[in-house]
Amino acid sequence: MFTLRQATIEDIDILYEIAEKTWFVTYREILSLEQLDYMFDMMYSAKSIKRQMTELNHVYFIAFSQNKPIGYVSVEKQRENLFHLHKLYVLPEFQGIGAGKTLIEKAFTFAKENSLGKDCAIELNMNRNNKALAFYKKMGMYISDEGDFDIGNGYFMNDYIFRINL
Repeated sequence: MFTLRQATIEDIDILYEIAEKTWFVTYREILSLEQLDYMFDMMYSAKSIKRQMTELNHVYFIAFSQNKPIGYVSVEKQRENLFHLHKLYVLPEFQGIGAGKTLIEKAFTFAKENSLGKDCAIELNMNRNNKALAFYKKMGMYISDEGDFDIGNGYFMNDYIFRINL
């Protein structure tokens, strides 16, 4: 139903466009417009995405439906057996039909294939008021911690830390 491929620097515009079409819809009821704008620029500008890919070793996978990019996931290897899922976005019109599941399963597979031992884990930070909490629980993740993380400019990310042991 969906095809996936690893993103490259040439795909930054695609990643930006998907983020732009999902970010504000997802968080507009949770965060102020000022914080939304600040965080979007901090995390999704072309410069930021390029830095994530080239300096921070974030690996992106893009999902396609009939050759149209509809979502993506990014994951980073933090330690030999610990990975961090940074982003998972699916265009609103493609949510609820399995694209998110396909993308998160790709992140799980990536972690298993790139860990240095049998056991590995993936963690992700998620706003405590995000409507996608049930999705991550359905995918086998659980809340292992929570925190309020200062991201600058007087803003905080008030997150649960989800985890899955693979």
